[in-house]
Formats: sequence, C-alpha cells, structure tokens
Amino acid sequence: MTSARELSTHEAGRIKAVCLDIDDTLLDSQSSARRAFATLTGNDAAWPVWQRITAEHHARMTAGEIDFETMCLRRTRDFFAAFGERLDEDEVRARERRRMAAMRECWELFDDVSECLDWLRASGLAVAAITNAPGEYQRHKLAAVGLAEVFDVMLISGEYGVSKPSEEIFYAACSSLGLAPRQVAHVGNSLEVDAEGAARAGMHGVWLDRSAGDPARGSCRRAGVSVISSLYELPELLVCDLSYPREELGEVLRGGGLVVSG
Repeated sequence: MTSARELSTHEAGRIKAVCLDIDDTLLDSQSSARRAFATLTGNDAAWPVWQRITAEHHARMTAGEIDFETMCLRRTRDFFAAFGERLDEDEVRARERRRMAAMRECWELFDDVSECLDWLRASGLAVAAITNAPGEYQRHKLAAVGLAEVFDVMLISGEYGVSKPSEEIFYAACSSLGLAPRQVAHVGNSLEVDAEGAARAGMHGVWLDRSAGDPARGSCRRAGVSVISSLYELPELLVCDLSYPREELGEVLRGGGLVVSG
C-alpha cells in the first residue's frame, strides 16, 4: 500500500477539491460512543439495543421531526425502559449528561487523518466538510479534536436545513467551493449516504469502508463509486484513478509526477 507521503504534490488533475464526512470518517465516533455507553451502564453488553434505539430516533431527527436534544433524551429514556426501568425527566437528563461528558473525553481522530489532510493541503486541493449533525454540537466536537480551522467550506445539516444523501447539500458544497461537481470528490463512511449520494449529484463518490468486509463492496462498480479501506489510500486514488483520464495517466507517470514505492 502506498502512503500519502509517497505520492508527489503534482497538480491534482481534474480533481480540485475533496469533501469529507466527519463522524466515523475523520473522527472515531463509534468507538467514543460505545465507551461512553459503557460508562453509563457499567458495560457494553447491551450496545446492540442502544444502536437499534439510536437508529430509530436519529431517523426522526434527520427527518426534522425532533431536535438533537430531544433525540438524545428520548433515546436514553427508551433504552432504560426496554429493560424495565422507568426514569423521570430529571433522571433521564442526569444520565444523558453523564454519558455525553464521558463521550467528550473519548473523542479522537483516526490515525490516518492528519497525514491525509497534510497531503491534500500540500497538493493544493481545497478541503471541505459535509456532515449530518446539529451545528453547535458538531462545531464543538471539531474544535475538541483540532479540526475547527481545517476546512475551506463546511456544510452542517443542522445549520443548512438539508441532510445527506440529498443532492442539494452536495450541490451547495460545490457552489461554495466555486467548482463543478465533476471537479470534486466526496469521501465518507456510508455507501448510501455519502458515496452514492455524492455520485448522484455528479461528484466522485468515495466510500471509506474501514471494515473492508462489507458485502456491499461488490456492488460499488455498478453504483459508480470508488472504495478505499483507509485514508492512506485516498491520495493514490485521487492521482491515479480519478484525476486523470486513462489516456493522460501515461503522460503523468512518464513525466515523473507520481512516485510509488515497491
């Protein structure tokens, strides 16, 4: 595998900007949420139940039926109710505050993020973020992990009023960058929400499948998106597969614009 630093900073061909999802793409939200859950309950044995209840309430939040705070409180209430514990409103709020405090202590970036962001900047590419989250909460999270000033453009669904995979939020990001969708790649951990959503908007959709074992990987060629298992693979994808038409790639390689080890 070629690391980000093994690729030169040759002009990035047709790709002029990269948009990135935040949660479970740059920030290991799943792990921090699971550790915070264990703090709340004493262990993570019931994590699948928490995930199921989270999905139900998150869908309602994404649809605009409830706000973020309501989603969090109802999830906590319903989780304990599923095990026969009926909590009053004050106790629900107290437990949710404890869980959230624990999660904030756990926020951290994946190991491949800093090097990838360095390469994108060194290559002269604009860097944007498109994230489905409440605005204040997401901005606080980005500041906590040192990403508050990283992006040229940031679209947060809670502020913009539209969520991925709607084409509108992808178009808005491209417009803010001053680029056509075909000049922009979007990278995210969800095949449907990120990669396929971006591809429908005319962007280059890149699915970051960190598990590298999702059975949906086999359908990606038909879906018209690229797949990587780590952000270390993103520079090579941008330079070799996305930036240059096949007939131009030979010229780039012959000209010494790409350095690949091994």
